[in-house]
Amino acid sequence: MATGAVLISGAGVAGPALAYWLHRSGFQPTLVEHAPLFRTGGYVIDFWGLGYDIAEAMGLSGDLERLGYHIRELRIVDDDGRRSTGFGTSIFAELTGGRYVTIRRSDLSRLLLERAQPTTNFLFGDTIETLSEHENGVAITFAHAQPRRFDLVVGADGLHSKVRHLAFGPQERFETSLGYTVAAFEASGYRPRDEDVYVMHNEPGRMLGRVALHDDRTLLLFIFSESPPGLHSNDGLAAQKEVLRQRYAGGSWETSRILKAVDATDDLYFDRVSQIQMPHWSRGRIGLVGDAAFCVSLMAGQGSALAMTAAYVLAGELGRPGASHRDAFERYERLLRPYILTKQRVAKNFSSGFAPKTSLGVALRNLVLSATGIPGVARYTLGRDLVDKLALPQYDWR
Repeated sequence: MATGAVLISGAGVAGPALAYWLHRSGFQPTLVEHAPLFRTGGYVIDFWGLGYDIAEAMGLSGDLERLGYHIRELRIVDDDGRRSTGFGTSIFAELTGGRYVTIRRSDLSRLLLERAQPTTNFLFGDTIETLSEHENGVAITFAHAQPRRFDLVVGADGLHSKVRHLAFGPQERFETSLGYTVAAFEASGYRPRDEDVYVMHNEPGRMLGRVALHDDRTLLLFIFSESPPGLHSNDGLAAQKEVLRQRYAGGSWETSRILKAVDATDDLYFDRVSQIQMPHWSRGRIGLVGDAAFCVSLMAGQGSALAMTAAYVLAGELGRPGASHRDAFERYERLLRPYILTKQRVAKNFSSGFAPKTSLGVALRNLVLSATGIPGVARYTLGRDLVDKLALPQYDWR
């Protein structure tokens, strides 16, 4: 099915990557994004493996190195800021052949949008209101644009996917909470500052972390257990800030300083830490990709790379000569589902390590991290998850 108009919902990572590769497969992509402007902020991601391979095939490897960071140490500190444990990250570069970079998720998204822009129609500041599948296409109504018909529709709109809700049902059917909430923002001029070090402090049930960014900016990250019931990413900024103040009240280390920085920000990322688990990633002419289909959560550390991998495979399968959309969706899922399920299991196992809920849990986590300094241990414990075992299919791109 190497022709046709495809509507993609979501301009994060999966959406623009899919638009780029769909054009290479002969399709005419349109991308709709509810945000009126390109979004910045959020958090940084570790990027390697198949995602890095695909970015390189898109001509982005130089940009990744220019905009990214090579974190040299994960450092766990005590209440007074002294190093308790941690490990050097040279093993990451060794296991990935040097193809490992930490980058703002928003920077990666912007690079992908720039690649897709020349061959993609964009509808910013709009959203899908209804979709209705027919024999020869999907009828779409938008909040603002005129109604249109597309041959296919793909939801690449993240954990809280509107396309998934419209086509498959409410989010609670598919969402599995990992029991944590995450918040992140950037502060200008924050001190102290440790270049190329991810600094992390834990108290039972809550974590604070910081990473020095370019231009004297610092990413500040919160992960805490027992998400407040009923609180969602679209709740007001003031309510989200109040949750952070209450949840981190009385904290040691740099907590009071970071909470003051929270007061000054107007760009706070705030959400549950969840996974999406679906029996199928498509229905008729409507499919899902990235977090909309199989969110592994930030605990896996590979969500963006997995989104790019899925976009590449879906576009390649849809572009196979003579393949129907049903065949393509089925093959796409058959190729990727075992791989994705493995990544979801890894994320569940890792989740308790970010913010252990008891003092004993924190101590045991620190003991495990200390063991990575023993020769061979890091290679064994980290290598299994760093080295991708999926071979990318080869497609006849235009």
